[in-house]
This record gives sequence, structure tokens and C-alpha cells, in this order.
Amino acid sequence: MTTTDDGRGILYPTRLPSFHRVPAPPGLEALLRWFWIPQWSLAAGRTSRQEVLPFPASNLVVQPGAVTLTGPSTRASFRDLTGTGWAVGALLRPAGVVQWHPEPERLRDTEVPFEAPDLLVSVEAALEHDDGAAARGEAASAFARWAEDRMVLPDAAGRLANAMEELIATDRAIVRVEQVAERLGVSVRGVQRLARSHVGVTPLAIIRRYRLQEAAVRLREEPAITIADIAAELGYADHAHLSRDFRTVLGLTPRTYRGGQ
Repeated sequence: MTTTDDGRGILYPTRLPSFHRVPAPPGLEALLRWFWIPQWSLAAGRTSRQEVLPFPASNLVVQPGAVTLTGPSTRASFRDLTGTGWAVGALLRPAGVVQWHPEPERLRDTEVPFEAPDLLVSVEAALEHDDGAAARGEAASAFARWAEDRMVLPDAAGRLANAMEELIATDRAIVRVEQVAERLGVSVRGVQRLARSHVGVTPLAIIRRYRLQEAAVRLREEPAITIADIAAELGYADHAHLSRDFRTVLGLTPRTYRGGQ
């Protein structure tokens, strides 16, 4: 199972402001992966660009004055941080996102307002605590209590969608949709329907996103390993195919990314 110390998704960890993940409490693990909480306070005139390769999932996010639902992204993304700020987000599992939006495909590459004034008030109040760790813990707890009051346990389709996503996320050998179908005991078409209805992107897109995230981690943390070896270990036909996917999604080559760490 993926855990809060999972290094995937953050492209330049050393450039992060304060960033913490809090695991979903018992009872919510089938609906939320974790809460993520960045906080920053930058000097006047300074900007910090935070670049991410998002997980193939949706997020429910509380920020000062607003709550939004953000769908799965097909590209790397960035946010320029200035001044002082924070966010508290919940990374939704497939069984969780469908409880907030019936058609995750319509959320793809989109952020929409989400009406939850009580959630906003409780999280904002928690983050007023003077102790940073205590504030983060209370903010995550307030978010969890709000979710527990409104979300229900997954149905059979939700449980199967979670199993699909977990399999792809944790088994590096999964590089084809047919492998997912065989492991789950369903048809390829069934896997495709699950991905569309509970994630909002194709199963192949989910596979490629996790493999690209893993490639970025290897490039960043293992400078001695060759790009060709990383490509082979992650199921790419060759170095060129990994480089093509990297350029398409991140806008730069693996070599350029590695050199920018």
C-alpha cells in the first residue's frame, strides 16, 4: 500500500515549503489516501514555484476562503507561491471521488468550486493554532470528522476500483491494461469502465502516470542508474519511449530533469 512517505508526485522536493502528509484515519482509508498540508511564508517580492506530477486522482482542497474539487491531471502542473498561505487537501481514492462527483471524467484537468462552508470554517479555525504541528493535526482531524459525517463505505464497484488503482500504484511490473484485468479477474473492457467511472482517465493513463512518477523518483534519487535502465525496469520498450512520455507530460527530457535537481 502507498504510504505518506511516498516520494512520488513532488518533482523538486528540496524546493518545497513546509509540506506534510497525514494518513487517513481508520474508517476512511477506503475513501481517502491521505491529507496533504503545505504552509509557506515568503519574504516580500519572493516567489517559489512548486512543480508536481499529480497522482492520477482527484483532490478535495481547502484554501483560505474557498473549497475546491480538483480532477485528475493529464500534465505536470505548477503553482507560484507568494506571501503567506496554506492549503489542506484530501487525496481521494477512486471509491471516494464518486461520492462527490458522479462523472470524474468531467473533472479532468479542471478545478471546480465545492460548497462546504462548515469544512472551510473548521479547517481555518484549526490552522489558527500557534503550534504548527498541532494546527496541522487538528486541521486534518477536522477534515476527517467532516468526511466521516458525509461519506459512506464503498460499494462493490468502488472496492474493485480501489483494488485496480492500488495494484497499479504498487506493482511496478504492471505496464499493460491486460495485466490489470487478469489480476482482478475482470475483462479489459471492465477495467476501462472502472477507470472512467471512478478515476476519470483511462487505465493506461493511470499506469503511465505511476510509471512516470517512479521514473522521476529514480532519476532524482539514484544518479548512478542510467536512463535506459530505468526505462527497462518500468516496462518501456527503450530509452526513447520513456523520453517521449517524459517530454509529453513534463515538458522536458529525463536528462534535463535529472540535471535540474
